[in-house]
Amino acid sequence: MRICVFCGSSGGGDGYLEAARRVGRTLADRGIGIVYGGARVGMMGAVADAALAAGGSVIGVIPQGLVAWEVAHEGLSELHVVPDLHRRKALMADLSDAFVALPGGAGTLEETFEAWTWGQLGLHAKPVGLLDVDGYYAPLLRFVDHMVAEGFLRAPYRRMLIVESDLDRLLERCADYRPPDYTWTETDP
Repeated sequence: MRICVFCGSSGGGDGYLEAARRVGRTLADRGIGIVYGGARVGMMGAVADAALAAGGSVIGVIPQGLVAWEVAHEGLSELHVVPDLHRRKALMADLSDAFVALPGGAGTLEETFEAWTWGQLGLHAKPVGLLDVDGYYAPLLRFVDHMVAEGFLRAPYRRMLIVESDLDRLLERCADYRPPDYTWTETDP
């Protein structure tokens, strides 16, 4: 099994970096491979380094432009260099059985929301989860619930997004995930 980990190329602070290291170690200890954005910096580097130190498998997928910026992690199990971000996300999805987002910025949100949207459209049946470290995602989740309340997101699709503050519980829920038996119609409430 492989989990695609979306997270920031920035560190965001010691608590977030420690959470990233814990994710890397835990996945490696459980024999779960990691697919991620291929950088050696920030949260990304912390996840990769911790997993590698624990004997885990880490596959990076990085666009050529970021290799030119010298942020590519050279010590990974595999590093795929792709032409652009679109191919990066497609390959990361193809290589993964689940998606988990740690704290990050706009890129992390974009990747997570795209994977979640692909699931809503039935393009995959893989779980998409958020590890809510120290309430990082609480403001976003209030907005997601607002989207439901205002009729822009159907409740079954909201329930597809797995949110936990405990990594073990998040991994359990990902392992037990079943996509909703739901088809959108214009007459849905």
